[in-house]
Amino acid sequence: MKLTKLAAFFCISLSAAMLTPAHADALADVMKSGTLRVAVPQDFPPYGSVTADMQIQGLDIDVAKMVAKSLGVKVVLVPVASANRIPYLQSNRVDLVISTLGRNAEREKVMDFSQPYAPYNNSLFGAADIKVSGPADLANQTVGVARGTFEDILLTKSVPASTIIKRYEDNNTLISAYTSGQVKLMGTGDFVAVTLGEQNPARKPVFKYIIQESRCVVGVNKGETALNAKVNAVLTQAKKSGELSTLVTKWLHVPLPEKLATTFE
Repeated sequence: MKLTKLAAFFCISLSAAMLTPAHADALADVMKSGTLRVAVPQDFPPYGSVTADMQIQGLDIDVAKMVAKSLGVKVVLVPVASANRIPYLQSNRVDLVISTLGRNAEREKVMDFSQPYAPYNNSLFGAADIKVSGPADLANQTVGVARGTFEDILLTKSVPASTIIKRYEDNNTLISAYTSGQVKLMGTGDFVAVTLGEQNPARKPVFKYIIQESRCVVGVNKGETALNAKVNAVLTQAKKSGELSTLVTKWLHVPLPEKLATTFE
């Protein structure tokens, strides 16, 4: 009887242990492997894009390299689209997301965030002959967005029911849809629209209104406090030394705003 009870107790304990997720320390794993896997944008210049010789470049790429260098590890850049950057993090395919990521209440349920490292406004742009100054003016209009972005989420909540929102799988597809005339309005980042205007003056998107003022932050898995603290320490030092402002100026052609430069949480 005692052996039976002991065996039953052991089985119950083993089952409980199997149901209890093991504690993971992402920072320890990074330091042990000597590599930092970072999800970065591949279709969002000047934050991240692919060059003619198939090299990835941009502000987010430089920030990822800066973090890895400060940790003394090799960086592995993992190109992602807006829609799959968070799933890549949750499935542990990457350790960090540095991909024009903004912070909101919905995302806070599944991930943690660093202090901000760059400015990023989400706005509505479109053809010059379309008059739009706010969400109400989008009644019976068609608007393009990249799926899963802030623009997608915020426009879905704010526009009239008669607005048609066309969701594209990534930013490149959205830009192609706009430049080809498939959509005449689009929600995207300010710097993306400016870059598009420079590349294609004939289809230069005209600013309509700010959907939301935002900031880029680094995303980490929920509960990875050690890794998040380390990233914050790197960003704090880079802000104080001026290194981060130099990177922001290089890619966005504006210095790191004073408010962001003095925000350390």
